[in-house]
Amino acid sequence: MDNDGLTNEQTEKVIQFQDLTGIDDMNVCRDILIRHQWDLEVAFQEHLNMREGRPSVYATESRPPQVVNDRFLQHVFSNNRASFSTPPSGIGGYIGYFINYVFNLCYSTLSSIITAFLGMFRDRERIVTDPVGDVLNFIGSYNDKYPQHPVFYQGTYAQALNDAKRELKFLLVYLHSDTNAEAAQFCRNTLSNQQVIDYINRRMLFWGCDIVSPEGYRVSHSINARSYPIMVMVGLRANKMIIMGRMEGECSPEELIRRMDTVTSDNEVWLQQARNDRLERDLTQTLRQQQDEAYEMSLRADQEKERRKQLEREEQLRIQQEIEAELLAEQERKEDIERLKLELTSKVPSEPPQNSPDTISLVFKLPNGMRIERRFHSLNSLNDIHNFIFCHPDAPDSFEITTNFPKRVLKCETKDAENVLTLLDVGLKSREVLFVSDLDA
Repeated sequence: MDNDGLTNEQTEKVIQFQDLTGIDDMNVCRDILIRHQWDLEVAFQEHLNMREGRPSVYATESRPPQVVNDRFLQHVFSNNRASFSTPPSGIGGYIGYFINYVFNLCYSTLSSIITAFLGMFRDRERIVTDPVGDVLNFIGSYNDKYPQHPVFYQGTYAQALNDAKRELKFLLVYLHSDTNAEAAQFCRNTLSNQQVIDYINRRMLFWGCDIVSPEGYRVSHSINARSYPIMVMVGLRANKMIIMGRMEGECSPEELIRRMDTVTSDNEVWLQQARNDRLERDLTQTLRQQQDEAYEMSLRADQEKERRKQLEREEQLRIQQEIEAELLAEQERKEDIERLKLELTSKVPSEPPQNSPDTISLVFKLPNGMRIERRFHSLNSLNDIHNFIFCHPDAPDSFEITTNFPKRVLKCETKDAENVLTLLDVGLKSREVLFVSDLDA
């Protein structure tokens, strides 16, 4: 088997299918699995259906393939032609051959016209209403008379054609007539032969029906049956179902096998070509599917990369915006502080003279080590000393003022005007050292 284009999983399924079915040719196993989209269970069940003569689940009554019935494309085997197996000799032989040929041609044409004319009156009586029933009734009746026979296809002629085309197998059609003595002898001696049974079961689908039934009568007209028993072999050729072989009259088992083998040998190339075309289409479709999947994976990977890059850009933008917002807020805060300092500078009381009574000299120690000395009136409020320090360029923006000993925090920022404390109220005397602590440090 050619493994080109098959994955390891598909190759394993081909081996499993061969073990289950016992089919020798692994290419056949591969083709069956391809037709069933590599579903091993469905393919095996369909194979059992074919082997037991049951129609495929895909078989349909609608739009059966048209069958080309052209004698120039057929192998025709007839017992009536045995007398001409040797070429004529002499003038008399050629004259007899010509007369015989003209007579057979006229007889064949006249019989076809008469049959068609009579069929116009019998068509109404043979309307096909239950084709499956006609086939199953024939199989049951045939099995009672001739228990040993090839496996009959248990479906309509249209279903058999569809299955043969889909499975790329030959379809052997047998039309039976109980009124024909040769038919009974043919069924008893030839179709019951084990070699014939094995040959048919291994290589083709076998469909049969009685011409008395509407289904059998319709098929006999479609294949232009003239004598019984008759068997025709139908197969796919150039994408058309064609009658490839026609076997009329009774013959021995060996002769029947020879006839079927001749037809299959000359036409197997067409089925093999169809299998190769189907395999090529499947491989092309598989390759295209793999390419599409690879493209989709690549596209998804690119989209994921782009999504991540977009998230990174958005995150960087967010961080940048936060930084800019913080800087802007800090800038606005500093500007607000500067405006507030300018506003509060005018509210700081003027420094009293050095020798003025009720004067308190305060020394402020800033966090950077700087010492600031300033005189205040004892009746100045804590808000006044807070505003003085706040407006100083070296003072922190957020701070608290504490005494040295005993250590306590002076509540300088009081918004309630009625509860504003003076320096005298908090116990500050003539000279005090106060510490300024940075609350943001």
